[in-house]
Order: sequence, then structure tokens, then C-alpha cells
Amino acid sequence: MNSWEELRKQARKLENDIDVKLTCLSKLGTGSHGLKSSESDTEPLLSADHMIESTASEIESLLVKLSDTNEKMSDIMAEGGKDAAAIHTLQRHKEILEDYKKELNKTINNIQSRKDREQLMHSVRKDIDSYKNSTSKLNRRMDMYLKENEHIRASDRLVQDQIQIVLDTREHLTSQRQHLKRLHTRLHDISSKFPLLNSLMTRITTRKRRDSVIVGCVVGVCTFL
Repeated sequence: MNSWEELRKQARKLENDIDVKLTCLSKLGTGSHGLKSSESDTEPLLSADHMIESTASEIESLLVKLSDTNEKMSDIMAEGGKDAAAIHTLQRHKEILEDYKKELNKTINNIQSRKDREQLMHSVRKDIDSYKNSTSKLNRRMDMYLKENEHIRASDRLVQDQIQIVLDTREHLTSQRQHLKRLHTRLHDISSKFPLLNSLMTRITTRKRRDSVIVGCVVGVCTFL
């Protein structure tokens, strides 16, 4: 059976080890657990979570050993022969054990709360990014629709201009046809009113044709000679 002094030294060593482990666990808990979008970036996070779990498990194991040591010290106290200072020392070791248990639970709860908050923030950021991406796609789609609509409107204006040109040309041709028709009617009326003039014009035309034939024959004979 271990002596009182050996148990005291063992208890102090366990308390020092627990204190170091609790400090390490607290530092691990206050480290950044920001979630990454890339799958490869999750490996360090898994490693950090593993270190936290491993350290917490080691502390729990040390607390069990410290509790056993305190129980052995209590057994020695029950056998008698220890003064008030020894009783106070044992009581202090038990209080330290309870403080370490509370500190461990508090640290684990803080780590979990921080992790939950960061997961929530990651989810919110993911939703915001998704909304921004969908809004950006919607804006690009709207720009495409607006450009297409403007192109259609420009094409419609071009077609309307071409139709107007055709209508103006048709109106101009109709006006010319009516003008020629009126002129023809007027000439016909003049010919009807002045038959002698019409006959004279016909004879003049016939004479010109005859003179042209004669001149042509003369030129041909001269050329042949």
C-alpha cells in the first residue's frame, strides 16, 4: 500500500498534468474553427477536432486517477493517525478535483458553443453566397433579355421604315400614273377638237419617214458607187 507522502506527490503530479492539459484544451477551443468551402480544407479541422477530443479524454482519465488517489488518501485518513494539517490537505485535493471537473465541463461546453456558432455563421455565409450567385445569374439573364428586346425593337423599327418607303414609292407611282392618264386624256381631247391639226401632224410624220427613206437610198447608192 502506498504511503501518505507518495499519494500526496502522486496527487500533485496528477493535478499539474491536469492543469497543463486544461490549458492546452482551452487554447485548442479558442482556435479558429472557421469552416472552409473546399473539401481539402476540412482535413485540418478534422485534425483539430480530433486533438480536442483526445485531450479531453486524457483529462478525464487523469481526473479518474486523481479521484482514486484521493480515495486512497481518505482510506489512510480513516485508519487514523493524521493531524489537522493532513485533513486540510486531503480536503484541498478534493476541492481541486471538483474544480477541475467543473473547468473541464465548462471548457467543453464553450468549445461546443463556439463550434455551433461558427457552423451557423458558415451556413449563413453559404446562404448569402448562394443568394448572390442566384442574383448575379438573374441579372445576367435580365441583361440578355433586355438586349434581345432592344434588338427586336431595332429590327421592328427597320421593318417599319422599309414598309414606309414602299408605301411612299407606291403613292408616288400612283400619282405619276394618274398624271400620265390625265395628260393622255387631254391630248386625246385636243386631237378630237382639232382634227385638221391631227391630220397635218400625221402627214408631216409620213413625209418625214418618206424623206428618211429617200435619203437612205441616196446614201446607199453613193456608198455602193
